[in-house]
Amino acid sequence: MNIKSFSIIAFLLLLSFTSCDQFVEMNTNPNEPTVVSNDVLFTSSIRQSMTSMSIESFLLANNIAQLTSKTLRVEVDSYNWSAFPTVWESLYESLTDVEVVEDNANAAGNPAMEGAAIVLKSWIYSILTNTYGDIPYSEAVQGATNANYTPAYDAQADIYTSLLSELARAETLLGSGDGAITGDIMLNNDAAMWRKLANSLRLRLLMTASNKIADAGTQFAAIVASGNYITSNAENATLTYLESEPNKHPVVPLKQGDFDDVGLSKASMNVMLANQDPRLMRYARPDNEDFTAGGATSFTGADAGDQSGGCTKAASRVGVQYYDYPGLTTATSLGLPRAEGILMTYAEVEFLLAEAAAKGWISNDVETHYRNGVQASMDQYMVDYAPFGWADFSDFYDNSGVAYSTVTDIWEQKWLALFFTGMEPYFEVRRWYYESGMSWDGIPFLDAPCSDVNNGQLPLRFLYPGEEQSLNAANYQSAVANLGGSNDKNAAMWLMQ
Repeated sequence: MNIKSFSIIAFLLLLSFTSCDQFVEMNTNPNEPTVVSNDVLFTSSIRQSMTSMSIESFLLANNIAQLTSKTLRVEVDSYNWSAFPTVWESLYESLTDVEVVEDNANAAGNPAMEGAAIVLKSWIYSILTNTYGDIPYSEAVQGATNANYTPAYDAQADIYTSLLSELARAETLLGSGDGAITGDIMLNNDAAMWRKLANSLRLRLLMTASNKIADAGTQFAAIVASGNYITSNAENATLTYLESEPNKHPVVPLKQGDFDDVGLSKASMNVMLANQDPRLMRYARPDNEDFTAGGATSFTGADAGDQSGGCTKAASRVGVQYYDYPGLTTATSLGLPRAEGILMTYAEVEFLLAEAAAKGWISNDVETHYRNGVQASMDQYMVDYAPFGWADFSDFYDNSGVAYSTVTDIWEQKWLALFFTGMEPYFEVRRWYYESGMSWDGIPFLDAPCSDVNNGQLPLRFLYPGEEQSLNAANYQSAVANLGGSNDKNAAMWLMQ
């Protein structure tokens, strides 16, 4: 009986194991992967973060910086701010994929892939800290690995130190010649291009924090001496969108009424008209659809701010590369490509070099870099000089009034060149505002918005999202304490302390 019982039990156990294996096999779809590869994750993170910044430029940064103006729902450019949680939410969501790519590349011994992931991750974190101040950084997006759902907020000063170090590490990895990048829809899997972007971002961060980092000039000069940074429009870090969903430029599919909520600002119109700047026909659509008469055609600029106190809110529509109106001129009919998503351009780098030269950080000629920056922006937008009465770029530069005179010329031309460059228009105007003694007086091409609700002040930050107060309360309160005790738009983060 014992032998029979043992045999029966053994048979049942064998049957149960076999059935379990069969059950798992039957419920496993061989056509559905359980692990997502780096090429898919990297593609997704680039597309999501770049698309987020393109739409936030349209809705927020261009309007805050008065490159464009809201014609309806004017809270943004009248500085009547509440929280804008989409920047926080979309970028942290992008970071979850980037972190996996970096970890996988490190484990696989792929320095090129790891370096590219670090560059993208550093760019995303730089936007977050420049937008909000102290943010979750060293403990962020670790819920899947160590179940940390309430990450601490790192001090902005520490984040900047880490970002500069991480970008330097990425530059080394990308320069090793080892490994390969996959899934890169922005720089075509080119490690040399990602290496140049890493150093160019370091130049941007050093300039942004130039008032807080004691050796910013020394670090900047060392990067310039290396020669490994963006040096032509062919090396621009831009994302080319497609003409089909879901890969269109994010403003193209908008309803016409939503697109018309944003128009040309009076500030940018006045500067470009005064100089007969041919970018005017790229940034805005002429009111009368006449693309042959240059600055003599009809343009309208809206005041920044709300609609009280005599403010004008009528505006020319944003340019043809951003939207197709039925029966009106299109980008295709003018031989222009669709607008791209912009991370960083050659024009911006040249303006960084010009300002660094003006500060005495590098010995290069200020005007040479300034002129290069202006021309790079013109070339980037494939401008037509003839309608504005210019024979070519040299004619425009020498005779329009844009030739270099003072550092505010660099600011003005960089401001125009940053059109649709993510959150950078706001970040740069804020830096110039800070360097001008928290005053508009030092920025001759800008002024406080018409009938703004912030006492003539430029807000210094975005508010932390409301859900942080409920879901990460202790760390949120610590971060708010570092701002002086209030999650306020006028509270000075480290960059402006």
